[in-house]
Amino acid sequence: MSTDICVNFANRQFTGEETAILERAFSVGVTHCIFVATDLATSRVLSDWKPDSGRDDLPTCRSTAGVHPHDADSVEADWYEQLRSIARKPNVAAIGETGLDFNRNYSTKSNQRRCFDAQIELAHELQKPLFVHDRESGGEVADRLANAQLAGVVIHCFTGTEEELERYLAAGYFIGITGWIADKKRGTELRRLIARIPLEQLLVETDAPFLRPQNASIGTSTTISQHGLSGAVSQLTYLSSLTPSPHTPHTAAKI
Repeated sequence: MSTDICVNFANRQFTGEETAILERAFSVGVTHCIFVATDLATSRVLSDWKPDSGRDDLPTCRSTAGVHPHDADSVEADWYEQLRSIARKPNVAAIGETGLDFNRNYSTKSNQRRCFDAQIELAHELQKPLFVHDRESGGEVADRLANAQLAGVVIHCFTGTEEELERYLAAGYFIGITGWIADKKRGTELRRLIARIPLEQLLVETDAPFLRPQNASIGTSTTISQHGLSGAVSQLTYLSSLTPSPHTPHTAAKI
């Protein structure tokens, strides 16, 4: 049993193949998926997505609802009210993907902050976990989360510093690890830090169709697959001197 906590299921690379992708994922052991939204449109689509009824050969899927920092400049005037309405749906498991991205700055920092703060507030109001993007915020994401009373926080695709990791762990947040860890160049620092993450705070994600592990099986497509998860898990196992463990699906279920 495997849980993929981040699948960008509304991405156009998956268009027309949705059911087939989930069939393949289930056939190799992926039993649960979280479909992650990045704007109002994907939040709405994913919150209403349902597999073929009566089938027991597909993963159990839930979604998030949120506005990504890249999309903070383009929100409508009533975006918060729309998002709240979507987020109340029973299939929505968390608020996000939200946070701060000061690496690319596709949206202004002021608008990123405004959208992030609003979604922290919404997660508190609805008592749903917050699914967080933090790229080169310089500790500002942690600062803005510090006093929030939330049902849970997932730091998605962690690629930060040792100081940031220690701060997140001390706060009790969950840390998502992607195929980045198997990247020979970009994953060097993450591989050094990985043993510091307690298993009960560790989550594995493909971020499909992105961040395919470099050690994934040759010829596998960039989709939700056990190859993507196992590529990351095998690297985690090697670095942590651990045997493969069932902690990941149970940890994801706790959130």
